[in-house]
Amino acid sequence: MLIDPDEHRLGLVAAMAARMLARAGHPARVTASTTVDECVAGAAAVLIQLRVGGQAARDVDETLPLECGCVGQETTGAGGLAKALRTVPVVLGIAERVRAYAPGAWIVDFTNPVGIVTKALLDAGHRAIGLCNVAIGFQRRAAAALGVTPDRISLDHVGLNHLTWVRAIRLDGEDVLPEAMENHAEELAEAAGLPVELIRRLGAVPSYYLRYYYQHDQVVEEQKSGPSRAARVAAIEAELLEMYADPAVDAKPELLEKRGGAFYSEAAVALIASLVGDRGDVQVVNTRNGGTLPFLDDDAVIEVPAVIGVHGAAPAPVDPVEPLYRGLISHVSAYETLALDAARNGGTDRVRAALLAHPLIGQAALADDLADRLIAANRAHLPWTVSR
Repeated sequence: MLIDPDEHRLGLVAAMAARMLARAGHPARVTASTTVDECVAGAAAVLIQLRVGGQAARDVDETLPLECGCVGQETTGAGGLAKALRTVPVVLGIAERVRAYAPGAWIVDFTNPVGIVTKALLDAGHRAIGLCNVAIGFQRRAAAALGVTPDRISLDHVGLNHLTWVRAIRLDGEDVLPEAMENHAEELAEAAGLPVELIRRLGAVPSYYLRYYYQHDQVVEEQKSGPSRAARVAAIEAELLEMYADPAVDAKPELLEKRGGAFYSEAAVALIASLVGDRGDVQVVNTRNGGTLPFLDDDAVIEVPAVIGVHGAAPAPVDPVEPLYRGLISHVSAYETLALDAARNGGTDRVRAALLAHPLIGQAALADDLADRLIAANRAHLPWTVSR
């Protein structure tokens, strides 16, 4: 079942999906609806991936912070908070429909900011797990570089969503990261978007989202000089829909790779198969900390390898986290707690507090200015602003 409030887009994507299944000889049937209740009834798993306000709202997330000298990104910093404010109430509303019509279903959240949204779902008592493609993308690239199949590669991947480090690449259980640093340092640095000297000094591979922290000022200057990612993605999406409208197209267009989200489908299928089939394998997901990282609250949401089965995700043991990473993880986790409070309860003071707590902002005057700007720009999606 596919759900989309945009009937035109829904029809195009559903028809394209049906053609792809037919081409592959798969017996699955595609049905589509604009109604959540109809689609989720009796489901074993519900995948949520949405963007409140569309690419237009994302464009504001990416450009408004630049006016204040801050990184403009849809999941990190001020832009990430704006997205959380719009998104959390909508996702929680959908989750309540899932609870009503498919009370035993797992909710798999792809919707960014994944860590905050997943915590909102868990705090509300939903059976939820967050999923991101950063870990599976790195695993697949590592396997290709080493000339092995992905199932032979596991990662020591630790942190929060969009704030993670790979501290070991294990090939059949043996850490080959030192060898990779020696022979593939340039590739690792390119994947992280960071200088090779920094990768070698860290002895770990940060996710490419760490560039917004480690090279903040450089990224801001780069972003000021070109179009937003939202503008580029909007153009790609429009072109893709034109392709989907062609009844002769029955294979994934190459253009889709430029849209982002590589390996999401594979990660989703693997996760659902393990949740439903109780496979007990290890996958990198977003789930409750539960003491895994002892420096965080137990109810924090972290992104680590976890054993997946019918009872959900149980984080695998994690080696002690180095202070260099531990400090930033703690800082951003505290911000996420405040961001979720603002998203659930509204209020200018809560928005200001979340921005003040964020390590990329952290100045009172700047936080106040950004809060006023973000609230004004997102008023149409924030019901609590009506009384202001």
